[in-house]
Amino acid sequence: MTRTTGTSGTAKDAGTTPRYVALLRGINVGGHNKVPMQTLRELLAGIGGTEVRTHLQSGNAVFAHDERDPALLAADLERALADELGLTITCMVRTGADLRRVVDANPYAMDDVNGSRFLVVFLSGPVPLDKLAAIDRSTYAPDSLEPGEREIYGHFPDGIRDSKLAALLTDRRLGVSATARNWNTVTKLLEFAEA
Repeated sequence: MTRTTGTSGTAKDAGTTPRYVALLRGINVGGHNKVPMQTLRELLAGIGGTEVRTHLQSGNAVFAHDERDPALLAADLERALADELGLTITCMVRTGADLRRVVDANPYAMDDVNGSRFLVVFLSGPVPLDKLAAIDRSTYAPDSLEPGEREIYGHFPDGIRDSKLAALLTDRRLGVSATARNWNTVTKLLEFAEA
């Protein structure tokens, strides 16, 4: 059953309803898992989200909600997608503050980096450092990656699609759920979250 928490409460620090970023994995790719962005906005409103805004067609949304636990919001959204559309889709929800941390903690100097060839791979848990250690990253140059807290940063200067290193950043290889967004999308979502 979907919770419908109201939106009249106030956040502890800002005096406003907290902002969240929802990242859905694998929707609208090759005709599979079709979720129109209007439908996504309606589903987020249905679980109590307000000020819902989507970005692109690949499952990115920013919304406000009184709930303080992003994991509960992710579970509610996954349940709504299953109940309303019959789809099993992994959803990750991060706070706006956490997305700010992700951007500020980027270990790469982005001056000469094409943002469409730079990924942030968001994970459902801490970075599995043991699994990353098993990858001989030097053999994939010029591609590179660096761990964060619950994300992996990756630079793929010759493109992401054909990168053998990018292809390793999967649930199966990492042992945790993963969904990636390029830097341009990450920074745009942060802009929405902080607007």
